[in-house]
Amino acid sequence: MQNAEMATWKRFFFSELLLSKSVSQRIAYVAVAAALSVVSNMFLEFKFFDVQFSVTIVVSAVVGILLGPAGGFAACYVGDLAGYLYNSWGMMYMPWVGLSTAMLAFIGGGIMNIRFSFKGSLYVKLALVCAVSLLVCTVGINSTGFYFYNRAMGFSDAVIDYVSERFGAEVGYFGYLAYRLFFKGQIYNNIANYALLFAVVPLLTAVRPLKIDLK
Repeated sequence: MQNAEMATWKRFFFSELLLSKSVSQRIAYVAVAAALSVVSNMFLEFKFFDVQFSVTIVVSAVVGILLGPAGGFAACYVGDLAGYLYNSWGMMYMPWVGLSTAMLAFIGGGIMNIRFSFKGSLYVKLALVCAVSLLVCTVGINSTGFYFYNRAMGFSDAVIDYVSERFGAEVGYFGYLAYRLFFKGQIYNNIANYALLFAVVPLLTAVRPLKIDLK
């Protein structure tokens, strides 16, 4: 009974891909995923007008699906920290950024590990990944971290003017959230990543060596 419970626990937190490998191979897989996270954070970004686009969301979710919640969390957090240590751009370390990408991997891996038996369940789970990650990672962790950071450092004139013009008030949490999501376009970056997620994840099931079963 205890062995069965342990096996269930392992299958939830780690993917079948990782569990089928030796300890050294598991470490190698996490290291490769962390390196992929570094590349996506540092180099796969571009601006369209004032909106900053990146593929960090889809990469983090896919890492979580491939490695499982725990493996994905470790890879993405280490990847974010390694990217900062490699090139900080002269900025202070912001742990909530790494935590949000790591939690995105955890959420992606966790939800995809839930077994459903009905047709179209894959897309239902992808929709859940998008909704939960938006609330927990984009809003709950990332935007909240930047709100408290900017409140401590002093809000920029752009934030103050935006909130004043639209809400007729001083900058509060929800005013800042609206500024970040809609004026700075974070919500559009999320939508683009979620569309990519719906396109990429179904293809993973066709890669047999990955042992991905998303039903």
